Parts: sequence; C-alpha cells; structure tokens
Amino acid sequence: MYILLSQLSLMDVMYISTTVPKMAFNFFSGQKSITFLGCGVQSFFFLTMACSEGLLLASMAYDRFVAICHPLHYPVRMSKMMCLKMIIGSWTLGSINSLAHTAYALHIPYCHSRSINHFFCDVPAMLPLACMDTWVYEYMVFVSTSLFLLFPFLGITASYGRVLFAVFHMKSKEGKKKAFTTCSTHLTVVTFYYAPFVYTYLRPRSLRSPAEDKILAVFYTILTPMLNPIIYSLRNKEVLGAMTRVFGTFSSTKT
Repeated sequence: MYILLSQLSLMDVMYISTTVPKMAFNFFSGQKSITFLGCGVQSFFFLTMACSEGLLLASMAYDRFVAICHPLHYPVRMSKMMCLKMIIGSWTLGSINSLAHTAYALHIPYCHSRSINHFFCDVPAMLPLACMDTWVYEYMVFVSTSLFLLFPFLGITASYGRVLFAVFHMKSKEGKKKAFTTCSTHLTVVTFYYAPFVYTYLRPRSLRSPAEDKILAVFYTILTPMLNPIIYSLRNKEVLGAMTRVFGTFSSTKT
C-alpha cells in the first residue's frame, strides 16, 4: 500500500505543478498567455497524470480488496513485483493515451479566436476554436474517459462493495474499525477525484458550460492533489506516529 501511496504522492505533485504555477503567474502578472508548444506540454502532462492516477486508484482499491477479503493470499497477489507492474502499467498507459490526445489536438487547424475559455490548456476547451468538425475526436474523448475513469470507478465500486460485505461479517470490532477507516479514506479520495472528472468529460459539448467546467476543474486539478496527503496522513496511525516523533524531536532540539 505504501509503495502505491508514494506513487500517488508523486503524481499529485506533478499534477498540481502542471497547472497551478502557470495559472498563478498569469493571475499575478496579468499576462494571460501561453505559447502553442507550452500549451501542448501542459496538456500532455495534465492528461498523463489524470489517466495514470485513475488507474493507480483502481490498483489501490484492488490492494485493499485483497488485504481484507483474502488476507492469506496478500503476500502472493500483492507482491513487490505485482506492485511494480501496476505502477509501470499506470504510467505507461496514461502516457500513451495522453500522447495520442495531445498530438491530435495540436494538429487540429484553429481558425477562430485563440482565447481558451479556461485556466489551463484543457483539450475539450480548445475544440470550440477549431475550424473543422471534431465529432470524431469528441468520440475518442468519450472512449478514453470510459476506459481510464468510468471503468476503473465501476471496478472500485464493485471492489469496495465486496469489501464492505466482508467487513460487515467480521466478528472483531477492532478489525471492523480498521477496515472501515482504511476504506473510507480511499473512498473519500476516489469521490473527490472521479465524480467531477466523469461528470465533465462524459457530457456532450451541447450540455457543457465553460464556467461550470472551470469550477469542476478546480476539484481535480487543485483540491484533490492538495487534500490527498492530508486525508491519508490524518487517517493513518503510522503516518501520524511518524509526524509526532518528527515534531517531538524538532521541539526538543529547539528547546
């Protein structure tokens, strides 16, 4: 679990670094502009982190499923090699999907205004500026959103349904409490991450509003990466214990 958590932390740092620094610079400087190449780079890293994190969260759900429902099989099913395969698979599939979307978006002819109605280079926000019919690409967005977000979310839901069923039949109160604590932590992250993403990208363009898209984007580009370390730290006794020891040592040294 901690190997997967380390990758989630890395993705969150890269995720928030993709959009927030440029957004903050534009806000404070008043220069709301980005180069065409910079827009492509930002779009690539944003999509890579989004897709990879979606797959990683599904891997974490499988980890909790095996730990609670098949504890004796855990060392075999979730070996270090299996964790490594999950991590490499998440990064690789996310990068390939992102590269395809970014390459397509950069080769679309844009003949309308170059003003993107968003605070970062989100590909769906760039489509209204194209001077060609983009229904094929919009279908690709729907398919990739289903593969990288909707299907993993359904898998996570099914996994935790099975976990909660197993926890409900536990005789140990301490075991129930520990299982509910672990699952509720992950479900909180999953809800904050998947719900705005799926709602935004699975809707037809005719039903989308730029203002609403920007509000929802704040959740999965800023709030979720920022809250993940806090949520996992406050709900994890080992992390809290380590923080207490570190701050205790710092206080005694300062005194």
